[in-house]
Amino acid sequence: MTDPEITAELVHALVKDQHPDLAGLAIREVAGGWGNQMWRLGDELAVRMPRTEGAPDLLRKECRWLPVLAPRLPLPVPTPVRIGEPSARFPRPWSIMTWVRGEPLDYASISRGDHAADTLAGFLRALHVEAPAEAPASSDRGDHPKKCTGGFEKFLQAIAPGGFSADVRAVWDVWDDAVAAPEWEGPPVWLHGDLHPANVVVSDGTLSGVIDFDAMFAGDPAWDLAAAWVLLPAGAGSRFFKVYAHADEATIRRARGLAAMKSLFLILMGQNGERGLPGGKPTWGPAGRAALDRVLTSNVRWPSPA
Repeated sequence: MTDPEITAELVHALVKDQHPDLAGLAIREVAGGWGNQMWRLGDELAVRMPRTEGAPDLLRKECRWLPVLAPRLPLPVPTPVRIGEPSARFPRPWSIMTWVRGEPLDYASISRGDHAADTLAGFLRALHVEAPAEAPASSDRGDHPKKCTGGFEKFLQAIAPGGFSADVRAVWDVWDDAVAAPEWEGPPVWLHGDLHPANVVVSDGTLSGVIDFDAMFAGDPAWDLAAAWVLLPAGAGSRFFKVYAHADEATIRRARGLAAMKSLFLILMGQNGERGLPGGKPTWGPAGRAALDRVLTSNVRWPSPA
């Protein structure tokens, strides 16, 4: 069965059928999204409509675990309000979530770097606690960088040499250092799993919310700590790690390598967007190039673990 086109009329009909008390709220489409198409529902809510094969499982994961995590997180995150079940109108589950106010970072910028570093560090300290045994794992991320070299090389080859001005050897040096770093020896901790500029929002020049938790899993915190380079402006990384206080040198080395890989992916998706290819995101290219420059030029100090 082919999924119907997701329109405002369809979203309204689904809400009216399954959650009629919310049917009077205005519906308007939100630009962006990857696995899900987003629609505002009134001023405080959003409807997430899965549009890829794997999205329903990720949606149910969010609805299972975000209510557990959200109460202790110091930034607004989307939390599930209602679940929409598959029906004759639409064959996939869907959800109604709280709306997190702010502008996605790939369309905005951070001007208050110290405040953003403190905010991100506090958020990840609160998130990165030992996860229960039943916490989700990840099938496509979470490994030590040494197991991800194939993906790193694929991204690098796809965009080099014209995708960025950096020395390719310098990029490889960062990756090789991450590969040589010791593995994470602590317990698996809760991770957002996909921190990049389209998955955080900013207001008043600083981070004001974190969105899109469908990649969440338990594992090595380095996967989230890469955000020190991917999200924060130049010069904020050392402050971030000082406030976070729980990352040893090996973890930061892995995080920096993962930040390089994530930067390359953003650049590639930006190029695809500029070419009009499916899944391409034109706004991700500049964000990725800026992040890669920070990876190669930052002078992050290794703080002692708390």
